[in-house]
Amino acid sequence: MQNAKQIAPNRYRETFGRYFEEFQVGDIYEHRPGRTITETDNTWFTLLTMNTHPMHFDKEYAKHSEFGRCIVCSPFTVALMVGMSVTDVSQKAIANLGWTDIKLTAPLFVGDTLYAESEVLDKRESQSRPNAGIVTVRTLGKKQDGTQVCVFNRSMLIAKRGFEVEEKAGY
Repeated sequence: MQNAKQIAPNRYRETFGRYFEEFQVGDIYEHRPGRTITETDNTWFTLLTMNTHPMHFDKEYAKHSEFGRCIVCSPFTVALMVGMSVTDVSQKAIANLGWTDIKLTAPLFVGDTLYAESEVLDKRESQSRPNAGIVTVRTLGKKQDGTQVCVFNRSMLIAKRGFEVEEKAGY
Protein backbone atom coordinates (compact mmCIF):
# COMPACT_ATOMS: atom_id res chain seq x y z
CA MET A 1 0.00 0.00 0.00
CA GLN A 2 1.47 3.33 -0.96
CA ASN A 3 -0.05 6.70 -0.20
CA ALA A 4 1.07 10.26 -0.19
CA LYS A 5 0.59 12.50 2.81
CA GLN A 6 0.36 16.25 2.29
CA ILE A 7 2.80 17.92 4.66
CA ALA A 8 2.52 21.49 3.32
CA PRO A 9 0.87 23.24 0.39
CA ASN A 10 2.09 21.54 -2.83
CA ARG A 11 4.38 19.22 -0.83
CA TYR A 12 3.78 15.48 -0.33
CA ARG A 13 5.63 12.63 1.33
CA GLU A 14 5.26 8.92 0.52
CA THR A 15 3.87 6.71 3.25
CA PHE A 16 3.92 2.92 3.34
CA GLY A 17 2.33 0.16 5.30
CA ARG A 18 -0.93 -0.54 7.02
CA TYR A 19 -2.28 0.47 10.38
CA PHE A 20 -3.76 -2.21 12.64
CA GLU A 21 -7.27 -1.15 11.62
CA GLU A 22 -6.55 -1.80 7.93
CA PHE A 23 -5.81 -5.53 8.30
CA GLN A 24 -8.62 -7.98 7.57
CA VAL A 25 -8.38 -11.70 8.33
CA GLY A 26 -8.27 -13.61 5.03
CA ASP A 27 -6.74 -10.79 2.97
CA ILE A 28 -3.73 -11.82 0.88
CA TYR A 29 -1.01 -9.36 -0.12
CA GLU A 30 1.19 -10.25 -3.09
CA HIS A 31 4.62 -8.72 -2.44
CA ARG A 32 6.28 -7.24 -5.49
CA PRO A 33 8.75 -6.96 -7.03
CA GLY A 34 10.19 -10.46 -6.96
CA ARG A 35 13.91 -10.97 -6.43
CA THR A 36 16.29 -12.99 -8.60
CA ILE A 37 18.97 -14.58 -6.41
CA THR A 38 22.57 -14.05 -7.49
CA GLU A 39 25.66 -16.01 -6.54
CA THR A 40 26.96 -12.90 -4.79
CA ASP A 41 23.77 -12.67 -2.67
CA ASN A 42 24.11 -16.26 -1.56
CA THR A 43 27.87 -16.12 -0.90
CA TRP A 44 27.75 -12.83 1.02
CA PHE A 45 24.84 -13.91 3.20
CA THR A 46 26.54 -17.22 3.90
CA LEU A 47 29.79 -15.47 4.86
CA LEU A 48 28.07 -12.73 6.90
CA THR A 49 26.28 -15.34 8.99
CA MET A 50 29.39 -17.54 9.34
CA ASN A 51 27.58 -20.50 7.79
CA THR A 52 30.35 -22.88 6.78
CA HIS A 53 28.28 -25.55 5.05
CA PRO A 54 29.90 -26.10 1.62
CA MET A 55 26.51 -26.68 -0.07
CA HIS A 56 26.17 -22.89 -0.22
CA PHE A 57 29.50 -21.88 -1.74
CA ASP A 58 31.61 -24.86 -2.87
CA LYS A 59 30.50 -25.82 -6.40
CA GLU A 60 32.70 -28.90 -6.52
CA TYR A 61 31.29 -30.23 -3.25
CA ALA A 62 27.69 -29.39 -4.22
CA LYS A 63 28.10 -31.02 -7.64
CA HIS A 64 28.22 -34.41 -5.85
CA SER A 65 25.06 -33.79 -3.80
CA GLU A 66 21.52 -34.82 -4.68
CA PHE A 67 20.96 -31.30 -6.09
CA GLY A 68 24.07 -31.29 -8.29
CA ARG A 69 24.74 -27.64 -7.50
CA CYS A 70 24.88 -25.11 -4.68
CA ILE A 71 21.65 -24.30 -2.88
CA VAL A 72 20.68 -20.89 -1.53
CA CYS A 73 21.29 -20.54 2.20
CA SER A 74 17.86 -21.10 3.78
CA PRO A 75 18.04 -18.24 6.33
CA PHE A 76 18.61 -15.93 3.34
CA THR A 77 15.35 -17.17 1.81
CA VAL A 78 13.49 -16.40 5.06
CA ALA A 79 15.17 -13.00 5.44
CA LEU A 80 14.39 -12.05 1.86
CA MET A 81 10.74 -13.05 2.22
CA VAL A 82 10.47 -10.97 5.41
CA GLY A 83 12.04 -8.00 3.63
CA MET A 84 9.73 -8.38 0.65
CA SER A 85 6.72 -8.26 2.99
CA VAL A 86 7.66 -5.15 4.97
CA THR A 87 5.82 -2.51 2.94
CA ASP A 88 2.62 -4.59 3.03
CA VAL A 89 2.57 -6.01 6.55
CA SER A 90 5.13 -4.48 8.92
CA GLN A 91 6.07 -0.97 7.79
CA LYS A 92 4.02 0.38 10.71
CA ALA A 93 5.14 -2.33 13.16
CA ILE A 94 6.31 -1.38 16.61
CA ALA A 95 7.97 -4.78 16.99
CA ASN A 96 8.27 -8.22 15.44
CA LEU A 97 6.99 -10.70 18.01
CA GLY A 98 8.17 -13.91 16.40
CA TRP A 99 8.20 -16.42 13.61
CA THR A 100 6.74 -19.91 13.88
CA ASP A 101 6.25 -22.98 11.73
CA ILE A 102 9.09 -22.16 9.32
CA LYS A 103 9.13 -24.83 6.63
CA LEU A 104 11.58 -25.07 3.76
CA THR A 105 9.65 -27.09 1.20
CA ALA A 106 11.93 -27.05 -1.85
CA PRO A 107 15.45 -25.84 -2.65
CA LEU A 108 16.13 -22.41 -4.07
CA PHE A 109 19.07 -22.00 -6.45
CA VAL A 110 21.15 -19.11 -7.76
CA GLY A 111 19.26 -17.72 -10.76
CA ASP A 112 15.81 -18.47 -9.31
CA THR A 113 13.41 -15.59 -8.80
CA LEU A 114 11.63 -15.55 -5.45
CA TYR A 115 8.11 -14.17 -5.02
CA ALA A 116 6.22 -13.92 -1.74
CA GLU A 117 2.71 -13.33 -0.51
CA SER A 118 1.19 -13.01 2.96
CA GLU A 119 -2.25 -13.98 4.21
CA VAL A 120 -3.67 -12.35 7.34
CA LEU A 121 -4.45 -15.20 9.75
CA ASP A 122 -5.41 -13.29 12.88
CA LYS A 123 -5.61 -9.84 14.42
CA ARG A 124 -6.46 -8.80 17.94
CA GLU A 125 -6.20 -5.81 20.20
CA SER A 126 -3.09 -5.72 22.38
CA GLN A 127 -3.93 -6.30 26.04
CA SER A 128 -0.96 -4.25 27.25
CA ARG A 129 -0.81 -1.49 24.62
CA PRO A 130 -4.04 0.31 23.75
CA ASN A 131 -2.23 2.09 20.87
CA ALA A 132 -1.54 -1.16 18.98
CA GLY A 133 -2.75 -4.59 17.99
CA ILE A 134 -1.22 -7.93 17.13
CA VAL A 135 -1.39 -9.16 13.54
CA THR A 136 -0.37 -12.66 12.47
CA VAL A 137 0.32 -13.51 8.83
CA ARG A 138 1.41 -16.61 6.93
CA THR A 139 4.04 -15.76 4.33
CA LEU A 140 4.55 -18.10 1.40
CA GLY A 141 7.57 -18.01 -0.93
CA LYS A 142 7.46 -19.39 -4.46
CA LYS A 143 10.00 -19.43 -7.23
CA GLN A 144 9.31 -18.41 -10.82
CA ASP A 145 7.75 -21.74 -11.82
CA GLY A 146 5.28 -21.63 -8.91
CA THR A 147 7.13 -24.16 -6.74
CA GLN A 148 6.68 -23.33 -3.05
CA VAL A 149 10.09 -23.02 -1.39
CA CYS A 150 9.27 -21.68 2.07
CA VAL A 151 6.36 -20.84 4.38
CA PHE A 152 6.23 -19.34 7.87
CA ASN A 153 3.92 -17.54 10.28
CA ARG A 154 4.91 -14.15 11.67
CA SER A 155 3.34 -12.04 14.42
CA MET A 156 3.86 -8.29 14.77
CA LEU A 157 2.75 -5.52 17.08
CA ILE A 158 1.21 -2.97 14.69
CA ALA A 159 0.45 0.66 15.52
CA LYS A 160 -3.08 1.94 15.38
CA ARG A 161 -3.78 5.04 13.33
CA GLY A 162 -2.43 8.11 15.11
CA PHE A 163 0.11 6.23 17.24
CA GLU A 164 2.82 5.36 14.73
CA VAL A 165 6.46 6.29 15.27
CA GLU A 166 6.71 8.07 11.91
CA GLU A 167 4.20 10.69 13.09
CA LYS A 168 6.23 11.35 16.22
CA ALA A 169 9.47 11.47 14.22
CA GLY A 170 8.07 13.93 11.71
CA TYR A 171 7.91 11.50 8.82
